[in-house]
Amino acid sequence: MPLPDLDDLIAEVDRTCETAHRPGGQEQPDWLALLTTAAGLAGQLQALADDLVEDYVEHCRMHGCSWTDIGAALGVTRQAVQQRFHAPHKRYGTETMSEDLRRAMAQVKQAAVAHRNNYIGTEHLLWGLTAEANSATRLLESAGVRPDAVHRAVAGRLGRGASQAAERIAWTPYARKAIALAETRSEQHGDGLIGCADLLIGLAGVGRGVAATVLADAGFDPSAVDT
Repeated sequence: MPLPDLDDLIAEVDRTCETAHRPGGQEQPDWLALLTTAAGLAGQLQALADDLVEDYVEHCRMHGCSWTDIGAALGVTRQAVQQRFHAPHKRYGTETMSEDLRRAMAQVKQAAVAHRNNYIGTEHLLWGLTAEANSATRLLESAGVRPDAVHRAVAGRLGRGASQAAERIAWTPYARKAIALAETRSEQHGDGLIGCADLLIGLAGVGRGVAATVLADAGFDPSAVDT
């Protein structure tokens, strides 16, 4: 995968900065507006980079690596890496999930293992949610979206990894954000457990990642059905 090209990023800033080219035929664009847009784009790229590193720190901690070893791999001290990543991520056990979500999560794990993926991403979650009928598939149908079409679309986005999937598989940052949004939705609706529909709304709500892209391409608008 090639890194973003600087010229392409500059062109993206020029394309997306709506206030850069002022009316009146002035020769010079609004350079401060372009700088603001460039800084915003740089912030998004940095956030992606931070999420990438955080994902692998999570894997290292899950599989017994010490903070000293993680710090050495990142070229910083144990204290520095511990300060940055010390807060543990919330774990969502089966006791927090409805029965239909528990069944879907079994499909999620199966998809990761079958594709030799050492992570659970939003694509695995969406694949599991659409593997059989549940509250998520009913929500899709109510929005005029065919669950089987979503299932096929996300299956085509599941990449095959290079090694055997581990017994304990960490969730990616986007997947963790999705389940956190799902928990919030379940609480707002007065439900005691997180359900499949909650997680579907969470995946769409993240706005990034494979699942959000597949759902958007299928025409699923969570704001139109989530009342």
